Amino acid sequence: MKPHKLDYEILDVVVVSTIAQLKAVANDTRRDILNLLTERAATVSQLAVALDKPKGTVGYHSKVLEDAAMIRVVRTNKVRALTEKYYGRTGRTILFETAPSKDDPKWFVNDALRAMRHTGGENLPMFTSRVARIPTERALEFSERILDLAEEFLKLPRGGDTMYGFLSGVYPTDHPAFDEDEDADD
Repeated sequence: MKPHKLDYEILDVVVVSTIAQLKAVANDTRRDILNLLTERAATVSQLAVALDKPKGTVGYHSKVLEDAAMIRVVRTNKVRALTEKYYGRTGRTILFETAPSKDDPKWFVNDALRAMRHTGGENLPMFTSRVARIPTERALEFSERILDLAEEFLKLPRGGDTMYGFLSGVYPTDHPAFDEDEDADD
């Protein structure tokens, strides 16, 4: 199978930094639209069917995302006297300059947990958690590797009946640590 590739040009990364962008991605329906558009460009009607929501509702949320420069019209198609607009994401990966909510900086993880479902009999979902005291430079290197892995995940060939999520991160913790100059043999 061929790797998944969108049929329009897209930036690798879009940085979310404005209030309008933060508000745009802070809504479940708009995040669902962004997720659907990782698959392919789609019209408001196609998005409405996939989301099982009224076309007017999806049109409104699409406009909010378009105004925030999170999606754009990537092509049009004439259907009788009307012009269909196909929307696509402006960036494959969305990076947040600041957390969308100062009240809940873990909103991203909470959103992934909200969407997660367990399908019995599979070894999924799968999570692991590790902590290590490492220099900031190494943490940044791991962050870059995670972005590369996320990019690989998005490029996988499409198939199957289940949408899978990919969540990973490197973050500072409040876990205790030994003093660096302590001798472990004491």
